[in-house]
Amino acid sequence: MKTITPKKSLGQHFLTDHNIARKIVGAMDTGLYGNILELGPGKGILTTYIAELPDTNLKLIEVDNIAVTYLKEKFPALQENILHEDFLKLDIKSLWEQKKFILIGNFPYNISSQIFFRVLEYRNYIPQLVCMIQKEVAERIASGPGSKTYGILSVLIQTFYSVERLFNVGTKVFDPPPRVQSSVIKLYRNKRKKLPCDEKLFFRVVKTGFNQRRKMLRNSLKNILLPLQEDHALLIKRPEQLGVEDFLDLCTWIEKRRSLKTKH
Repeated sequence: MKTITPKKSLGQHFLTDHNIARKIVGAMDTGLYGNILELGPGKGILTTYIAELPDTNLKLIEVDNIAVTYLKEKFPALQENILHEDFLKLDIKSLWEQKKFILIGNFPYNISSQIFFRVLEYRNYIPQLVCMIQKEVAERIASGPGSKTYGILSVLIQTFYSVERLFNVGTKVFDPPPRVQSSVIKLYRNKRKKLPCDEKLFFRVVKTGFNQRRKMLRNSLKNILLPLQEDHALLIKRPEQLGVEDFLDLCTWIEKRRSLKTKH
């Protein structure tokens, strides 16, 4: 069987502790959905325990061709379900013919934010996610208004998911050890089906506001607010002072004012 050396270019740090692997796999509510997609299995430490679960349909997605060969040798029963693909480019809807699935994995730290934006895009197919990521990113995702770590990812993920931080993981259980601490988190899709405002506008307001987080929203959103003369109480605040519902209220107000403006 081929040996795999972790590739720095792919942000690979292979988990070596089987107790932690069992805990991560055990955090999934597999009874709800039979389909599981493991992202970036590497040497297959999580795969070993996921494959033991009853009544599940497991697929693996791995971008590293050497890892793909290794996994096919290690898990011959899963050969057809090991996809040599890039999750960021994958047609997610086609995986189980538009059925829902749980996403699990030790995410590559260098692209974890991009992975979460992809999850948001396909949120109606991913009702649950269990992953290990950089501790700092986990804190950012879970933090609330008023926190220094509260930002774009916090608002957008919490709009559509409930976030649960499960446990932290030290550096010594990886090969090679990363320079940062890690955390395991769990996301559950909430009941929000549709936003009360235009989704593109909402994403734009959140991103624009936090890109100039020290400014009042009235100033950072100037280009978005241009046609509007009126003011809103939330516009005199900074973005980290607004919760999810505040951002939704503000965007709904902007949208209504804009439509009134175009009618006159």
